[in-house]
Amino acid sequence: MIREFSAGIRTLLRGFTLWRTRPGLMNLGLIPAVITIALLGALLLPLLLNMNLLTAWVTPFAEEWPAPWKGLLRGAVGFVIAVAAIALSSAVFTALTLTIGDPFYQRIWHAVEVDLGDAPPADGGSFWTTVAEGLRLVLLGILIALAVLLIGLIPAVGGLLGPVAGVVLTGRLLARELTGRAFDARDLSPADRAALFSGSRARVLGFGVATQLCFLIPGGAVVVMPVAVAGSTMLARDMLARTALPSGPSTGSGPWTGSGTHSLPASPGSA
Repeated sequence: MIREFSAGIRTLLRGFTLWRTRPGLMNLGLIPAVITIALLGALLLPLLLNMNLLTAWVTPFAEEWPAPWKGLLRGAVGFVIAVAAIALSSAVFTALTLTIGDPFYQRIWHAVEVDLGDAPPADGGSFWTTVAEGLRLVLLGILIALAVLLIGLIPAVGGLLGPVAGVVLTGRLLARELTGRAFDARDLSPADRAALFSGSRARVLGFGVATQLCFLIPGGAVVVMPVAVAGSTMLARDMLARTALPSGPSTGSGPWTGSGTHSLPASPGSA
């Protein structure tokens, strides 16, 4: 399991090779991420600046508590709220960025498919498919934020379990969403997709957790978003090569054998 988890992390790192082979295309992928970060920053900044008022509103029963217990409680509650907000913002960021930058990320996905060989004939889903999947991602992100909030409120251990749960749950959600374009292009059924994720749980989780942790680094979400699109395409092909589908042999896997040692062939030009 540890080896598979590490392979998922390496898959994300291999996405960085496109900065060398197709720098122009990857630079285009920064534009929608910057726009989304600006929008989310405008929403999150007031929340963080008014955290004291929010925690006081959530914990009115502690108003008469003696120091330092009131401060400790409200500090812990504020921390949990911030963790839940970050978990939700990651899902919203991915959904908005993929929707705004659909033409750019479509080109990144297609470039990886072509470089790896045997690209699928379909285009990876329409704009409205991306919108619908983005809405689903936001709804699931809200559920994860609520779960993180509840876990974080568990006495003694909530402060540790909440952030861990947020990274794991959000990372898994991001990985499943980012691989959707490659699976849409191959017209895979829900049963096929379930089989693929079941056969590569640790690898998918490693990729998702690494992506989520990069998103938490200041400025990391902007740089890593196009990388995550490229890496998720590699991950999807890896999963197709590793798992036999219920409907028959996988297609479009090309030379990607799932050994975790392949990389993108060098491209002489850029987008």
